[in-house]
Amino acid sequence: AALPVRPMGQTPTRYHVSLSVADRAGVLAQVAQAFAGHGVSIAAVRQSDVGDRASLVVVTHQAPDAALQSTVDEIAKLDVVHEVVSVMRVEGEDQ
Repeated sequence: AALPVRPMGQTPTRYHVSLSVADRAGVLAQVAQAFAGHGVSIAAVRQSDVGDRASLVVVTHQAPDAALQSTVDEIAKLDVVHEVVSVMRVEGEDQ
């Protein structure tokens, strides 16, 4: 039987996004606003200091690939973001 294949851009998945950001007030708010603006819900955030920068890890609830990609594109342009270190899909159900 031929089964339909959903385009990757429409496939909902959780994501683990790792960022190198400026270590100053308001950075988390700017990053969170980018996620919210694309309808991507944040499940968890972890921030740790790395010298004069910070490592920011965001885990999302399920979101379509296209929405996550648009979010990452916007985040990469923020002046407080030094680098989008990695974006990984997370298999399994929301926890």
